[in-house]
Amino acid sequence: MSTSEGKQTRAFQTEVRQLLDLMIHSLYSNKEIFLRELISNASDAADKLRFEAIANESLYEGESQIAIRVTFDKEANTLTIADNGIGMTAAEVETNIGTIARSGTREFLQSLKEDQAKDANLIGQFGVGFYSSFIVADRVTLLTRKAGASSDAGVCWESAGDGVYTLENITKETRGTEVILHLKAEEKDFLDDWRLRSTIRKFSDHVSWPILMLKSAGYSPDEDEEEKSDAEQQPVAEKTPEWETVNKASALWTRAKSEITEEEYTEFYKHVGHDFEEPLAHIHARLEGKYEYTVLLYLPKRPPFDLWDRDRKHGVKLFVRRVFIMEGAEDLMPRYLRFIRGVVDSSDLPLNVSREILQKNPAVDAIKKGMTGKIFSLLEDLAKNDAEKYQTFWDTFGVVMKEGVIEDFANRERVAKLLRFSSTHTDSKVQDVSLEAYVARMREKQQAIYYVNGESSDAARHHPHLEVFRKKGIEVLLLTDRVDEWLVTHLHEFDGKPLTSVAKGGLDLGELEDEADKKELEKQQGEFKEFIERVQKGLGELVKEVRITNRLIDSPSCLVSGEHDLSASMERILREAGQQTPATKRTLELNPSHPLVVRLKEENDESRFNDLTHILFSQALLSEGGQLEDPAEFVRRLNTLLLGK
Repeated sequence: MSTSEGKQTRAFQTEVRQLLDLMIHSLYSNKEIFLRELISNASDAADKLRFEAIANESLYEGESQIAIRVTFDKEANTLTIADNGIGMTAAEVETNIGTIARSGTREFLQSLKEDQAKDANLIGQFGVGFYSSFIVADRVTLLTRKAGASSDAGVCWESAGDGVYTLENITKETRGTEVILHLKAEEKDFLDDWRLRSTIRKFSDHVSWPILMLKSAGYSPDEDEEEKSDAEQQPVAEKTPEWETVNKASALWTRAKSEITEEEYTEFYKHVGHDFEEPLAHIHARLEGKYEYTVLLYLPKRPPFDLWDRDRKHGVKLFVRRVFIMEGAEDLMPRYLRFIRGVVDSSDLPLNVSREILQKNPAVDAIKKGMTGKIFSLLEDLAKNDAEKYQTFWDTFGVVMKEGVIEDFANRERVAKLLRFSSTHTDSKVQDVSLEAYVARMREKQQAIYYVNGESSDAARHHPHLEVFRKKGIEVLLLTDRVDEWLVTHLHEFDGKPLTSVAKGGLDLGELEDEADKKELEKQQGEFKEFIERVQKGLGELVKEVRITNRLIDSPSCLVSGEHDLSASMERILREAGQQTPATKRTLELNPSHPLVVRLKEENDESRFNDLTHILFSQALLSEGGQLEDPAEFVRRLNTLLLGK
């Protein structure tokens, strides 16, 4: 290797400097993660080369045997992880190493600052694993050349983690990337053959590319490593280097389930999911029929940091006959299951498959349907047999699963059975009530599943429309997620029972309503007829109608939307999204038994009557989380009332 002139020194992106500072000074809970991350990056580079070489075999440059090599030099105090994968151009080095071009970086840094013990759980997940090198190294050198480029197109990147890095053009005869770690004085234990082998087997045994190390004297994979003496553990220099494979180097999903331990399943998940925590559950199955394919899918415990990033390619990794094709193959998994991680390996797709081909290939539809069915079976089993695990899943991914009701008509009923909500049954913020459980608790003559939307759990629980339902012991679902507004427009019924909003239309409890209550309401409607007309006149265009109601017990008033109108919370959501929504007039319902309404009915001063009427309307609007068009006018009216004027 020879260098050319033109070494450039550049400053890291601000977020990278902050990250490096944390890596160097704060993160020590699991130092071995650096080796796992660098091997994982090398594996990805090898996958990319094999895929690119399908269309352009010359990228192999006459060397089609791909491997990852781990070597160390005790005299130089260096540890090197090298691959002959796809390699990088200077521009790609700048993009991938000099900056963090990922959304969520600030959240990652904040998470580390708040709890540094989370380092092992977050580094890989946020796609910044390369920087974990600085946990054990005080200087890192990266040598790389893109496959297919000329030998003088190599790049040398180097940094001491001090806020700057250098870039230099070099001559590199072989393709791929070498990461050379100049270890800190206190990290020399990583210059030990047996330490490296055991770490590779522990964390990277599942990697499908061979991870090679120089053969050691006296080494036998079948012997107990713990019984070896210090002398036996020293690597022996040989005139002709003899390499041996440290890992199993076989695609985990191709092996029989009986041959795979839970530890191996877990380590593979951490590799494909970029997570350092165990998965919640997994599925490993070979599906045969018209199309044959194997799936190894995982249900994470924590949400991926980019779960809500629309530009991020979510989904599983696609392989064709063990050849990596692409990551985030969206056509293979419904978007509402985008949190699922893992691989699918098909025997029926062409090796040169593109995203356009995926959209038209009938095998893709079959694979998508099969994988979705397997995931549903897993979730249904957890819901039935492991309520604690299912609740963990729902607390993490429930909001995303609700999208399935909207997006997946074919599986709408299966999604509906998996839904969980909070309700007045427990008045808890925890969403742990299924629609099946609700239906099982319905009162004998109850015909509908009742729900109320709220901006928050507290707002929903204290909603004035619930008062009569609480009095009569009728359970109401409390919908507090924004997606719930769309969910109820697509899920009209469950088990033959219509979903009915308690805040829309006239209150009709059917046979649950007492005859005495009906007669009392009819009587009050006559007594309050003239009063209602006065209120209607005073409010004018603010309301569609004013009427007496029996749905209120403790509150003086509430607003009710029409059966087919947008709800108040939906209007707010659309406005916040910048969409124009037509002004919807709603009905003001008054509680004829409330002292404020009784007092207002007796008020003869028209000015005072008008102020009190508007205050009742404003209170009803505020109680459901609405916004006043003229807060200053509300304050003026309220102050006038308080002064007794």
